[in-house]
Amino acid sequence: MHKRRGFTLIELLVVIAIIALLMAILMPALQRVKQQGRAVACLGKLRQWGLWFSMYAEDYNGRFMQGFTISNQRAVQVLGPYHKCDENMLCCPNATKPWVDEFGGVTGLEGTFRGSTSAWGYVTLSGLEKPIKGSYGVNGYINDPPKGSEAHSRPAADFWRGANVSGGGFVPLWMDAIRYNGVPLETDTPPQTDGEHWNDNAQMGRYCMDRHEGFAGCLFLDYSARKVGLKELWTLKWHKSYNQAGPYTQAGGVVSSDWPRWLQSFKDY
Repeated sequence: MHKRRGFTLIELLVVIAIIALLMAILMPALQRVKQQGRAVACLGKLRQWGLWFSMYAEDYNGRFMQGFTISNQRAVQVLGPYHKCDENMLCCPNATKPWVDEFGGVTGLEGTFRGSTSAWGYVTLSGLEKPIKGSYGVNGYINDPPKGSEAHSRPAADFWRGANVSGGGFVPLWMDAIRYNGVPLETDTPPQTDGEHWNDNAQMGRYCMDRHEGFAGCLFLDYSARKVGLKELWTLKWHKSYNQAGPYTQAGGVVSSDWPRWLQSFKDY
């Protein structure tokens, strides 16, 4: 008779150690692939939003909505017939858990570093069939407000009002955000922490958060979509008189120490 030989304890431990080593090597790569897949899915959603914005403009003689200073004219409200309160389309794949749940309960994410990968809402907005959450926001300067109703009393000439403009590939339209609208300035200070609570005095922070490993998904006024570096946000053409060489750009003389610590390692623009 032949004695059947099994694995020794040492051999089993060696096999387990090899498997653990391979997992340690492969997991970061798999995580990166997963993140890249979510970024691609985010850009796909943004392109769909571009179709909806273009359809709306075609119906209104090339003009966009009037904006949040006019009742029921927020972009997310006006485009309700297109997105139909579909949370899948309202949310970036990396930001689906809201600050406030369906029952009005606070989740504790607002203003924390996890807030950068969270959705705003749930909120109830007139004209929509149900409360919604979302993690995209409009550039408030693309709106077409009536004279005297410009957001934050900005000059009427600052607003784009429609997509038929020169250089639309540098004008943000709809993008990753922790609020459904904003009107940034080139002098806005960067948020001191990732996911800092949005505010009215430095609204660039509504878009500047680490949702895609140093980037944010952005749909532009020419309906193209791409990832934008967080520091690059200050170089985009947010409104017509926006200075793209402002104090937080390389052209404006910014240095690494001018940025909060959490932003310093990201690419400069």
